Amino acid sequence: MLNFSKISVISTLVIALAITGCQNLSKAAQGTMVGAGAGAAAGAVVGKALGDTAKGAIIGAVVGGAAGAVIGRQMDKQAEELEKNIDGAHIERVGEGIAITFDSGLLFGFDSAELQADARNNLSELAASLKDYPDSEILIVGHTDNVGNENYNMGLSERRAQSARNFLVNQGVPSDRVKLEGRGELEPIATNDTETGRIENRRVEVAIFASEEYIESVKAQCYRHKPTLYRKYLCCI
Repeated sequence: MLNFSKISVISTLVIALAITGCQNLSKAAQGTMVGAGAGAAAGAVVGKALGDTAKGAIIGAVVGGAAGAVIGRQMDKQAEELEKNIDGAHIERVGEGIAITFDSGLLFGFDSAELQADARNNLSELAASLKDYPDSEILIVGHTDNVGNENYNMGLSERRAQSARNFLVNQGVPSDRVKLEGRGELEPIATNDTETGRIENRRVEVAIFASEEYIESVKAQCYRHKPTLYRKYLCCI
């Protein structure tokens, strides 16, 4: 299971390093700077240390500050719509992004990478949302339990992530927005000693986070509207 207390400790250590370069700022200013400047570093450390590729990608894209607030509000709205329109998926707001977890059994048959009918309906809703909100990047991560050969499981997780990606692209989502990764049995979220746990581990995750172009656009808007605040709080980026 993902240990959020460990995330907190690791993130705090990274943030502490970021603050050392801005000792002259007020505590409020430091807080805003940390969100904007330390997010990518914290996300990289957390993702590597705790083995959560999808959430690590989202945390690594954190911007913070005024720009992060703008991005977060848009993600709030998109997440609410996804909750209403997609059945059989766990949708979670993480940082300034959205993490979606599909049970592989809802998407694929046993030992198969071919999408089932219900899966196509859900992914069609996801594709529509991604087209309505074009300023994001998407990472699809496939996972398996530990039953069988490790190399085979890695390949199966990659094929399943590829099938989901191909479907989204065929629905009109630009291919350069969607990346994929197979993690096989390397990132369990439950025990593999029980069937219930193995079912949880057989999953496909979708990470949605702001694109670099959108981040720069929002930062520029924040700078134009409040240049003094922007310079003061983001001086250490």
